[in-house]
Amino acid sequence: MTTNLLEYWEHYDNVLDITHQQLLNSQTYKYDFSKLRGAVSCYSIVKKDELYHLNTSYCIGVDWLDEKSAIYIAPKLNSKNAKEEINLVEVDYIKMLFSSLKYLETSDEMNDLFEIKWNKPAIEIKQAQDLLTPLLVIQYLNLVKAIVRKGLKKSYYKVEHNLNSRVKGKVLVGKTIKQNIVKNKQLYTYCNYDEFGVNGLENRLLKKALVFIKRYLPTFDKLNHNDFTTDLFNYITPAFENISEEVELNEIKHSKTNAFYKEYSEATRLAKLILKRFGYNISNIEKSTIATPPFWIDMSKLFELYVLGLLKKEFPKHNEIHFQFICKGHEIDYLLNSGKYKMVIDAKYKPQYKYTGINKEDFRQISGYARLKKVYKSLDKNLDENIECLIIYPDLDKTDNDLSDLTSVQNSIKKYVGFYKMGIQIPLIQSKIPL
Repeated sequence: MTTNLLEYWEHYDNVLDITHQQLLNSQTYKYDFSKLRGAVSCYSIVKKDELYHLNTSYCIGVDWLDEKSAIYIAPKLNSKNAKEEINLVEVDYIKMLFSSLKYLETSDEMNDLFEIKWNKPAIEIKQAQDLLTPLLVIQYLNLVKAIVRKGLKKSYYKVEHNLNSRVKGKVLVGKTIKQNIVKNKQLYTYCNYDEFGVNGLENRLLKKALVFIKRYLPTFDKLNHNDFTTDLFNYITPAFENISEEVELNEIKHSKTNAFYKEYSEATRLAKLILKRFGYNISNIEKSTIATPPFWIDMSKLFELYVLGLLKKEFPKHNEIHFQFICKGHEIDYLLNSGKYKMVIDAKYKPQYKYTGINKEDFRQISGYARLKKVYKSLDKNLDENIECLIIYPDLDKTDNDLSDLTSVQNSIKKYVGFYKMGIQIPLIQSKIPL
């Protein structure tokens, strides 16, 4: 069955294309991405005055609308705060992810970045439209790099060998008779026993995923243009040279928690997702069209991580940046406590802030954060002082990122005291073409 794929982009707010109007039958279509901090709308389609109107937020991905039609939201933003397709620029979300990964302290900070609906039928899309696999691959390679730096974990694992003139562990009687006695190899015995080393089940699973990734990297043009993927892969592979890729996924149900090897749990989870993503068949990698499970990626979360990387680069001292500061049900993006600044910072994935004022709801939210007593205590501020607030948003026209003067006059919002907004550059794929 041919799937009708409706292709649109982030922050779209207009009627559907005329060719798509006739494909739908229901009055409304919508999906909300469930997260710990509340649901995020991925899209909503509502029929008004006999026309379907689409509103998309900041999630990208592909999902079913009904049994015959699916919607695809691309990582494209409007550079001129207008509705024309000619103003679209494509966000290089892979570069955003990679630039932030080096500054993340734990993989927990990646929580809620994406959602995969494995229980839904797959959707056929072009290889170039695949947004999910690059995300999984870059995240996985970065975790495995951290593992290789520490050294691969050693563990006990079962091995089977045909031993000469000795016995070890459990004798495999049937195999010994069939392979040795019948063939007049009287001194040999097949044995099954435990061995200690790096060729354990978890490392073999990581190796199997790397084999798939090796075949995948050249097929994806965007990744092929970035040297960091080659550097990552070349750094990792020598450590796995003598490790087998023979492993059954059902053999690894849980990864044992180890404080020193904390990356293993998330790395094995991602390895399973990557293998599942390719249907456990390496030949699926080189197809021009692929079948992907429905998925959503939260670009606002990715933007948070990207801004975190920029802030940590500018303020590298330990504990200058507190990411996801939690206080009585509130989760503040960043608290900055340096010698020069003591402020609340919030990342808003809203490129329209370059042209408009701050949304009142955003202003009230961030101002409320700056009144929390726990925030005052964390920033060592007196209760009679104002805490400065800053909103960081994507500026599609900027060519660099200078965070040395957060409270400059040009960043100040004139009608508010101690409130600032700053646009930052985000990586773009340099082609302004319509979808």
